[in-house]
Amino acid sequence: MEKVRRGGRPQTGEPVLVRAFRILDAFSVEEPALSLTDLSERTGIPLSTTLRLMRSLVRLGVAERLPDGRFTVGLRMLEYAALAPRGHGLRAIALPYMEDLHHATGQHIQLAVRENYEAVIIERLSSPRAAKVLWNPGARVPLHGTGLGLILLAHAQPEFQAAYLTRSLTLEPEPIVLGPDELRAQLKDVRSEGIARFSRTLPEPAETVAAPVFDRMGDCVAALSVLGAGGSLNPQMVEPAVVAIARAISRDVGRLALRPAK
Repeated sequence: MEKVRRGGRPQTGEPVLVRAFRILDAFSVEEPALSLTDLSERTGIPLSTTLRLMRSLVRLGVAERLPDGRFTVGLRMLEYAALAPRGHGLRAIALPYMEDLHHATGQHIQLAVRENYEAVIIERLSSPRAAKVLWNPGARVPLHGTGLGLILLAHAQPEFQAAYLTRSLTLEPEPIVLGPDELRAQLKDVRSEGIARFSRTLPEPAETVAAPVFDRMGDCVAALSVLGAGGSLNPQMVEPAVVAIARAISRDVGRLALRPAK
């Protein structure tokens, strides 16, 4: 058994909290339930330690154990997520406007915020006749490979952009590799035009139009997008509508204590 110092930190190796989050990161939309062995193998944490941590997480309501012995993320996590101003608070303001845009376009409507080097989708209104979606609410998506992400990246701090341009810029699932200069030019266009256009060919043709949501200080705190099947979006209707709805959300979002990622 590991000897633990006061405060719950092992004398060697990772802190217990880091291990717990590594375990939670092992779950996905595709595999929401995992066995103890799966969790141990995916995290590299010994089976006995994984069991100890999962018992604690279940006791706290952060995880749940199914009748077949597998584990899932618990409802306690949903309670914590509801306290995040950049998640639930922003979503509550944006949702009525998103519903108007959803009814007007008949397409998927998505809202995302930036968290480090990824965009996190915090809300989506879906349409059965729109394009197939690759990510569900709560998913982390690449900044350079989505319309939402391009908006958030284009309005990020120059230092952050410079660091991002040094990363791998492969578009999935095609895959297509972007060059830094190509992405830099895209971001310049997004800033000057006030919208981002993005299209993909796999798993089926789809296109996105996105616009920024600003706080009262003029910082971009979120991105709003319309996602439709390839050729289904009418630019003359969709682009002005997305910009108008994003501006309406921006007017109301100023009362929230939102801090965009730097």
